[in-house]
Amino acid sequence: MYKKDLYQELANYLDQGVVGSPTSPSLMRILEILFPGEEAEIAVMLPFTNKTLPELKEIYPEKVEALSGILDRMARRGTVFTDKPPGKERRYRLLPSIVGWAETPFWAGKDTKVARELAPLWLKYREEAFGQELSRDEMPVVRIVPIERSLKDKSQVLPFDVLKEMIEKTSYGAVAHCPCRQMRRYTGGGCDHTLENCLHFGSMARYMVAQDMAREITKEEAVKILADADEEGLVHTVDNIDGFLNTICNCCGCCCVFLDTKKKFGMQTFSPSNYVSQVDSDVCAGCGTCEERCPMGAIAVGDANIAVVDEDLCIGCGICPPTCSTGAVALIQREVITPPPDLSRFLTARFKERQ
Repeated sequence: MYKKDLYQELANYLDQGVVGSPTSPSLMRILEILFPGEEAEIAVMLPFTNKTLPELKEIYPEKVEALSGILDRMARRGTVFTDKPPGKERRYRLLPSIVGWAETPFWAGKDTKVARELAPLWLKYREEAFGQELSRDEMPVVRIVPIERSLKDKSQVLPFDVLKEMIEKTSYGAVAHCPCRQMRRYTGGGCDHTLENCLHFGSMARYMVAQDMAREITKEEAVKILADADEEGLVHTVDNIDGFLNTICNCCGCCCVFLDTKKKFGMQTFSPSNYVSQVDSDVCAGCGTCEERCPMGAIAVGDANIAVVDEDLCIGCGICPPTCSTGAVALIQREVITPPPDLSRFLTARFKERQ
């Protein structure tokens, strides 16, 4: 028999993460689905840092014989991370909501009962509490990286925005399916954008491939996926930490948890890039292509039949310039450049209200 308040205890524990999990009715049902019974009991004491099986057996002395099997089952379900570095023991840790069990049921791109049950719950949870969590303490967890070829002056590309060079420094890459677009499709909405362009790197990518949630790709394939996303009009979002690349999402304005939540509720769920779109009125044809592609409604053809940019809404993604037939639109640097925070500043900001 499990404790009556087990899932509230689990919710409180999970809420301690860098991306927490504030309690709401939808969250409680999500946890019941993802952490059934015994697995919830394990999760409420499982560290968020890597631990070996012998170390974990000290935490769960009553489950010494069964612990390995339970942890492996949780890893397959997508609530526990596991890997085995060369020459070392296998290790485990509890996954957070993002990057973690908010996405694991969807990454494989399989239409399952669990995915369909979770989809409407996650969409509701965004409204109840999760959207606010993503923007907590004025330190978003992701930032926008512009399409480099959209810059008016290519020499102005900032070093922390050169995705190709960042990818070259990674040790391992994988591609999975976009959770946000699948959630929308499973609830009768969504769009026609492609799904398999959610990029991950390093140990998380290895875990995803090992658990059949993603497929391994080369660095060249990763760059090609980004180029295809550019053409498709998808926004590049990455971890909001300088020098750190774990994930590149290729997001649409209609489904993305970050972009869509910002548009609907005004929450600062991401950091915009250090660029803004600019229109050369002398050559603008007023065709409206930029207006159609903009994911945030930041550019529109005005009364003078010339595209006009709302700089407060523009996120500097660079989606609009590539398809401008006259070359009237380009990205320019904003007056104030805000580099992404280093890890220490990021964590301090995310946790300042919890100290």
